[in-house]
Amino acid sequence: MSLFCLLWVPMFYVLRRSLVGGGGSGSVWALILGSITALLQFLLGDIVSPGGFGFTRAVYGFVDIVSLPVVIPIITCLLMFVFRGLSSDPDFANFALLWMIPVSALRALGWSADGDPLLLVLVPLLWTSLAAGIPFFINWMAQGSNPFISSFSILCMLILPAAAAATYWAFFSQYTLMGFGLLVIINIPLALSFTHARN
Repeated sequence: MSLFCLLWVPMFYVLRRSLVGGGGSGSVWALILGSITALLQFLLGDIVSPGGFGFTRAVYGFVDIVSLPVVIPIITCLLMFVFRGLSSDPDFANFALLWMIPVSALRALGWSADGDPLLLVLVPLLWTSLAAGIPFFINWMAQGSNPFISSFSILCMLILPAAAAATYWAFFSQYTLMGFGLLVIINIPLALSFTHARN
């Protein structure tokens, strides 16, 4: 399981590059900033105390485990693009995935002692769901001027990280059916990102 946590994100990155192509600019920055973030996270520990099974656990999943680690590189890529630090055609998904490679490596090292399948297997799956899913809605919104599409995309970009954290919480709290249902839902944008890229 530790090997899965270590290898899943880079393998998914290679798979996505082979199917979608591209790559965008900022690859070196993504690896550097991801390494710095991973090291700080490793040294400083968690921001939120995990708590038990309630709301605190869900917030812990959002901030420290699942959502924020992926949202930060996407926001960073967006800011770098806005302030002309990247090319005119950034690949938000590849930037986030490259950022997460050193993060997943250090997480695999830190989580391997516990051998928790939620952390070592589920969480890397959620990372890639967010890393590909949120940029899908960013690109969809950028391709048209329809206010309905823009509003719907923004709503989905807000819901997706919360749903990913809720998936982690559901499996942790042993609401397995709910967890699988949420896992399927949050992977729909990921699947659409591949089909959209092929078209």
